[in-house]
Order: sequence, then C-alpha cells, then structure tokens
Amino acid sequence: MSQITPEVIAQHGIKPDEYKLILEIMGRAPNLTELGIFSVMWSEHCSYKSSKKWLKTLPTKAPWVICGPGENAGIIDIGDDQAIVFKMESHNHPSFIEPYQGAATGVGGILRDVFTMGARPIANMNALRFGDPANPKTRHLVAGVVAGIGGYGNCVGVPTVGGETNFHKSYNGNILVNAMTVGLADKNNIFYSAAAGVGNPVVYFGSKTGRDGIHGATMASAEFDEKSEEKRPTVQVGDPFTEKLLIEACLELMATDVIVAIQDMGAAGLTSSSFEMASKGGLGVELDLDSVPMREEGMSAYEIMLSESQERMLMILKPGKEDVARAIMDKWELDFAVIGTLTDTGRMVLKRHGEIVANLPIDPLAQASPEYDRPWTAPAKLPVIAADKVEAVDPASALKTLLGCPDLASKRWIYEQYDHMVMGDTVQRPGGDAAVVRIHGTQKAVAITTDCTPRYCQADPHEGGRQAVAEAYRNISATGAVPLAVTDNLNFGNPEKHEIMGQIVEAIKGMGEACRELDFPVVSGNVSLYNETQGTAIQPTPAIGAVGLLDDVSKHMTVAFKAGGNHIVLLGETKGWLGASLYLREVCGREEGAPPPVALHRERRKGELVRQLIQDGQITACHDVSDGGLLVAVAEMAMASGIGASLEAPSSLPLHAWCFGEDQGRYVLEVGQDDLVAVLEAAQEHDCVARVIGKTGGADISVGGSCVAVAELKSVNESWMPTFMGAEMSGH
Repeated sequence: MSQITPEVIAQHGIKPDEYKLILEIMGRAPNLTELGIFSVMWSEHCSYKSSKKWLKTLPTKAPWVICGPGENAGIIDIGDDQAIVFKMESHNHPSFIEPYQGAATGVGGILRDVFTMGARPIANMNALRFGDPANPKTRHLVAGVVAGIGGYGNCVGVPTVGGETNFHKSYNGNILVNAMTVGLADKNNIFYSAAAGVGNPVVYFGSKTGRDGIHGATMASAEFDEKSEEKRPTVQVGDPFTEKLLIEACLELMATDVIVAIQDMGAAGLTSSSFEMASKGGLGVELDLDSVPMREEGMSAYEIMLSESQERMLMILKPGKEDVARAIMDKWELDFAVIGTLTDTGRMVLKRHGEIVANLPIDPLAQASPEYDRPWTAPAKLPVIAADKVEAVDPASALKTLLGCPDLASKRWIYEQYDHMVMGDTVQRPGGDAAVVRIHGTQKAVAITTDCTPRYCQADPHEGGRQAVAEAYRNISATGAVPLAVTDNLNFGNPEKHEIMGQIVEAIKGMGEACRELDFPVVSGNVSLYNETQGTAIQPTPAIGAVGLLDDVSKHMTVAFKAGGNHIVLLGETKGWLGASLYLREVCGREEGAPPPVALHRERRKGELVRQLIQDGQITACHDVSDGGLLVAVAEMAMASGIGASLEAPSSLPLHAWCFGEDQGRYVLEVGQDDLVAVLEAAQEHDCVARVIGKTGGADISVGGSCVAVAELKSVNESWMPTFMGAEMSGH
C-alpha cells in the first residue's frame, strides 16, 4: 500500500485542516482507498461545502411540493395522482476536455437521477455557454457538445425540447453544459434512496465497472490549467443503448414490490451511492468488491470504489427477492450482482480478495463533510447608464445587428440535431418562450424552460439572481402555464476568492427573494464551482430550470403573430433601460452599467394577468420581452409567423431606448379588435400598465420612419449559426 504523504493528500484535493479532521474521525491514518473515498465525498462537487450555508436559505416548500432538495431529483404534484420529477445538473469540466462524451454522459447522468425515483423521463433540456466565436476552440466544442447531447438523447428516445445557448469570452477556457430532465411518475409509487433493513441485500445492476471517470468528482472541483487536456481519463464514456435498457428494467422492477431503496451511481460512483444510502438510513454496509461486475483486469479496491463508469445503479432489495430482480435484469441483458448486505454497525466495510481493504464510519464521512462559511465581499454597484449617454443607431440597422449576433441568432442548427418529437407529446417545439409537453393520454401539459442572463449576473449578481427566476416565471406564464417550481444549476468561479464568493452569496439571495415572492420553490439543483482557467472566472451563471402546468393543452399560447390587422399591446412599463443590455454590447461595443431592476410584486401580477388572458382566449399571441428589448421581441413574433408589424413609439423616450431597452417584467400581446377593450380593462384591474403600440400586418417591421423586411431579418437570424459551424463541418 503506498504511503500517505503530504503530496498524495494534496493530489486528492484535501486541505491540511481537512486531513486533520480525517485523522480525528478515523482515529488513525487512512489507507489509500480510504483517502480516495474521503476525497470524493468531501469534494465540492459531492459535498457543496462552500455553498451549503447559503443554499439552506432558499425556499423549498409549497403545498404541491412532494420532495424538495436532498434526493436525486425534486418532485411536484400535478394532480390526478401524477407527479413531475425534475432536476438540472452540470457536466462542465468533462465537456471542455472531451466535448462529445462529456455532454453525452451529462445527459445520461441527469436521466438516471430522474428515473431512479420511479419516473419515466418525458423531456430533456439543456443550457449551454460557449466562449467567443472567434476563439479557435469554440466551434470544435459546440460541434462536440451538440453531437453528444443529440447522440445520447436521441438514442435513449427522450425528446430534447428546448434550452438556451450563449457565447462570451469568459467561457473560452471553461464552457458550461447544464442538462435538465423532466419525468412523469405515479405519485403513489415514488422511490427514495434511504437504505433500510439490517441483513437486506445490496445489489449492483447495469453496466460493468471500468477505469473510466476515476476522480471525475475531484476534477470537477478544481480549476483548469494548461494540463487540463491530460485529464481525459477522468471523463466517463456513455452508452445510451444500455441506458435505455436500464430505464425499462428499472420501471419494470419498480412495478413489483421488491425494492427498499434505489440510487444511481453518479459522481463518485459506488462510493457516493453506497454511503448516501446507508447514511440516510442510519445503517452500516459491508461490500465484497470481488462480486462487483468488472470489465477490466486487476482493478484495485480504490479503482472500483472511485470509478465513474456510466449506466450503473445500486439498490437495496427485500430479503429473498433477488431472483425476481435478477430475472428482470436478465431479460434486459443487464449485469446483476449481490455485492453486500446492510449492517447495524454504522460503518462501511470493504473486502477485496478476502481481506478488509477499508473500514470507515459512515455518518461522519457523509454528514460531517466540511461546511465553510467562506469570507465574501459584495460586488460594487455599477452606475446606471442614461439613454442619452448611449449612441442612437437607426432601429432597423441595430435590429439586424442584434438578430444576427451569436446570442440572439436562431439556434435551429443546434436543435435540429435533437429529436424533439419522439414520444409524440411535444406540443411546442424549440424556439418559443418555453417548451410544452403533453402528459401522455391526458389534456394536461407541462411547460419547461431554462433561463439566466450572465451579463446581468456579472454586473449585479443579486439583481441577476432575481432576474433569472423572474425570466423563467415569465417564459412559463407566456405559454399559459402556471409556474410551479424551480431547479437551479449554480455555475461560478473559485469560491476561495472573496469576490467570487460574494457573487455566489448575492445571486442566491436574489434567487431566494424571487422564489419567495413568486411562490416558485426550489426543489432540486446542482452547484458547479471552480469554473476558472488560469485565474479567469466565467461570468456568474446561476441557471434556472423551471416547470409549470397547463390544465388544458389546447389553450397553450405561442409567440407567432396569427393574422394581420390585430393590435400589438405592450404589457409593463418601459423606461428605456440600456445598462448591461445587448444593444450596448453588440451595437455600441460596451459591456458596462447596472442591469435592469426587477419589481417582483409587479412581476407576479403581470404573470397572473397574462395567464388569465390566455385562459379566457382574449389574446392570440404572447411573448416575453428579454434580451435585446421590445423591438427584438416583436421581430421574433414576426419571424415566427412571416407577418410584419408597424409600431408607434412614444415621443417621451429616445427611440433607441424604447426599442432596445431591457426593462424587466414586460410581455408583447397580439389582440384582436373585439378583445382590445376587455384586455385593457383587465390590465387596469390587475394594476398593470398596458399600451397599444402598433398593429400586425404587411411584410415589414417599421418604427419611427425606419423599416426592414421580416424576410431579411429572418435570413440574418437564421444564417449566423450554420455559417459559423459550416467552416467547422468542412474542416473535419
């Protein structure tokens, strides 16, 4: 057994004071296998040691929440004894090193988190951030990640129904790949991970264990440097066909009455799954590692426990039910092995070749993982930028620049590589405010979105955190669905730097305020820190995934204008806020200023009004106003339908500020002549500002004497991504 030297301890990412705590817990020096187990269980990726203190402040309860954070995924009640199970998770570091497998196994991992609870996955989403398009690596990374997500999701047969993709130089050396899965479960047949029953068998099933992904969790908890490319062996390799068999086998097994507890093997593989199950159940566990199905010769206990090979599960069976489970696994051609038993010792005892190779106390390791109250400094508030201090560019010309910029350009090139129609329940395809997926065999549907505006979070993490939640609320409301709950994926730099920790704290505070005010609890999530390369952090990116419910799918609303001659109504107040806006960045080349503030009490009123108008059939299209401001929102509605719009700007604001300001809490509504009075009255009753700003019709968008053809805008909007990727494709 190799010596445990200070170098070995440091290689495992364990700080000297953490090692002292290990010695206290063990009462002796650990051996290498035990040290490896501590290192993954106490990694940032598995223990959330820097963020735990703040995550605990988020609201997690509501009458419709069945299960909040702490399990594999969050669960909400959608009536009729049905539940929605969902979560979002990062696979950032692996996707930078090996984009195809990194992204593919990100999808595989999040699917397992959902079906391990008894849910059939019904939809996938993703939120992607790449570096500057001019960076030589960006195209290669986009191609690999998109192919990985499509390759895995399409083979498993779960539709990828939407997401978001941004580009910014801060992600040059550290892209973000956040994957989300939504599943449907029987509310009365949900499976949890707490082990129970001393003497019950511990069963391993799925794929065999190999040497891939060893130290994946530790790698995901470290900053990048020049040697990051050498970390390829820490990236797992996925097999979507095995995952498909695993989903079907699990759901078939769950229909019998043999499972006591079940957990997927995610980060830190067999280690985290066995520790978490035993810890939650207050039990011990004894494992015989010789029984673990292995695909490589001569694997050590260290390698077996730390492998992150994919498509593997661990479960506790009722005694004597091994044959029932084995028959189902044989049918689906999956490995099945009883690898241990539950004990009452509260310890994890591992045997290999007949000898005890590790003997660890479970609770201190699982529960006493360090919790840091890291010092932080609040970011300085940036000045508000007045509209008259921003260059006014002709609206038509600025609109073309914006619609052709990487962040706003159509992402059709990406989502056409994903099968978004498989299972036949996708009602609203990618490209709208939120995806809408019918609950099979019913009139109900769920609306799903992922949102975050990193440039706002960089400028003011507190306001940015509020805005990310409010944006998700708006996107779901715009389809007519009632927003129910949130999963978050917090992507930040190195928490040991005071200013980065300040971003984390402020963003979580902002998110918490918005979730409370909007009655939009957080039910699951993931934290990804150390997203830095050679000391440069990414823009803070607290991505929000959210789910809402439509009782009647036939009433869902889309963004496309429906006819010429209708009124265009702007809901919400416009002051022409240009700080931290896309107009300022893309048209004027300036990244500065305070981001637009979010008025949460008004946000809620407007969401309720929009949903009521949709329910009552009084509007024919709805789109929330976000990146790029009002003129971009109207252009998106026009491009989706091919119907133009003529707008009348108020004289009280500079034209460029009215067109491109990113004031929050606004929706553009299309209203027929017969409903206009009722809509404006309803807005008044809800104490919401609503104004008619123009009419639909024609083939152009015109405002303030400036005019551009919808077809030209569509061509600019659709061409950026294929042109950008074209050079990559031919270069293969």
